[in-house]
Amino acid sequence: MHLEQLEIVGVIAVLVIVAASLASRRLGLATPILLVLVGLGVSLVPGMPRIDVPPELILTAVLPPLLYSAAVNMPVVDFRRDLRTITALSVVLVLLSSLGVGLLLWWIFPDLSLAAAIAVGAVVSPPDAVAATSIGKRLGLPPRLLTILEGEGLVNDATALVLLRTAVAATAGAFSFWRAAADFAYAVAIALVIGAVVGMLAVRIRSRIDQPALTTAISFVVPFVAFLPAELLHASGVLSVVVAGLVTGAAGVRRLSVQDRSAERTNWTTVQLLLENGVFLLMGLQLVTLVDDVADVGLSVLTAVWVGLLVVLALALIRLAVVVPVVHSARRRQDDHRHTEAKIGRILEQVSSDERLQQHPALPKAERWLRRRRADARFYAENGLGWRGGAVIAWSGMRGVVTLAAAQSLPTDFPYRTQLVLIAFVVALVTLVGQGGTLPLLIRLLGIRGSDAERERRELQLLLSEVGEAAVAQVLDNPSLRRRDGGEFAPEVLHAARAWQERMRQDPPREDEGDPVRAQMPELLTLVQEAQRDALDEARSTAAYDSHVIARAQKLLDQRALRGDAP
Repeated sequence: MHLEQLEIVGVIAVLVIVAASLASRRLGLATPILLVLVGLGVSLVPGMPRIDVPPELILTAVLPPLLYSAAVNMPVVDFRRDLRTITALSVVLVLLSSLGVGLLLWWIFPDLSLAAAIAVGAVVSPPDAVAATSIGKRLGLPPRLLTILEGEGLVNDATALVLLRTAVAATAGAFSFWRAAADFAYAVAIALVIGAVVGMLAVRIRSRIDQPALTTAISFVVPFVAFLPAELLHASGVLSVVVAGLVTGAAGVRRLSVQDRSAERTNWTTVQLLLENGVFLLMGLQLVTLVDDVADVGLSVLTAVWVGLLVVLALALIRLAVVVPVVHSARRRQDDHRHTEAKIGRILEQVSSDERLQQHPALPKAERWLRRRRADARFYAENGLGWRGGAVIAWSGMRGVVTLAAAQSLPTDFPYRTQLVLIAFVVALVTLVGQGGTLPLLIRLLGIRGSDAERERRELQLLLSEVGEAAVAQVLDNPSLRRRDGGEFAPEVLHAARAWQERMRQDPPREDEGDPVRAQMPELLTLVQEAQRDALDEARSTAAYDSHVIARAQKLLDQRALRGDAP
């Protein structure tokens, strides 16, 4: 295409994405599914030009920012709490699915080696990171289910792509299990280190820049700074990006300013909307191109379709076989967590009543650790992973554009390559439209509901009260409170701050440069806001409240700070 044609296509694509996003709410259909169907319809229009997209563009230019934007918003506490389940789904399930589908394809296609078949299995194994969570959020799934599905989507691409690379390399030489295991461990270890270092450095650098536009610009390159070195060292660039995002999300809320986080959130939301929906539209547009490729080399399109359907069935059965023991194990541990919570509660009571222990220098750290353990136990006890939630997880195996891009990255000398790419497309299409389209019905039939709104409201109010009380105790009631120049705050300023703290007024205070007393108010409010942030960080570190409650409290405090409201 000429430059002018590309510009026209880009403008139309953005308008289609916006229109589909608006229409999906009225139609009750997830935006990714609607865009795939729109793309399929457009691809069937006579005279539609051939759509050829280099797979490297998706895997190296689109996937890193998509995963980073999702990882930044992932509560690290929730990710840690469900790490066992996420690991089972994103590592164990991907490995078993790759092996199972590989054996199936090895049996169907006689000229396909076992290593090559496993490589194709790795292509179709990871569910999409967007489709399930977009449906779940729209229908109000419980936060724990959303965390598990989103966490699986963040990590499983890394597992699949590392396995794909290993399997493709094995097709060119002798395969060694221990060599493959060592390569996998190396790829994971190096990715963890690079991602953590990049995330910490990015937050540190951005915290020293006081211009939101500049810090947001830096955040746009962080995914690639994490991805490229890992890939050059033959590690998992995708996993490195996810780790960098998790570290940035955890550290940024403490070290980045409210303005920086607000600007970044707005800009990344727009980027994420265009990228993730654009790739689904692109996926639908590629249908005719894939069918033509299969026909051109004399292979059967019908064979690709029925093999793709067989692979979908195999993937569903393998996923079910893994989800059942995961749910059973979680249910079995629920009573243990109740006992653990009660036991830690008794220990904390004994510690608080022992005057000798109160004087021990290590007590604050030990108490924080115990409160965190108690909060974790309460979370597991009150948010059990039941069979209804397990059914949703088992049915949320929708594949997406990463599957198609990974398939197109297979070497050109692969036997049945064009047919295998079409099989991957069939798997992605059937799971996305079939399972994704019926997932809302399944959720309604099972009667699954999200968080208790009244309980969440009470928790939010309690958390905000604790944060406000901590600010009053540390600042307004502090006898050693002083201004930056060492002087004291005027009594009327302290009185006004207390009144504003109680009323949570919405009108921002106006600074009057001609009134030296009123000019002290912004300085005092800054100290109060800092104390509130410290108290919220303490609540976050001990995990005493659900992460979505803490996120709402953080958002409210940020909004007040941006407006200049009194805390």
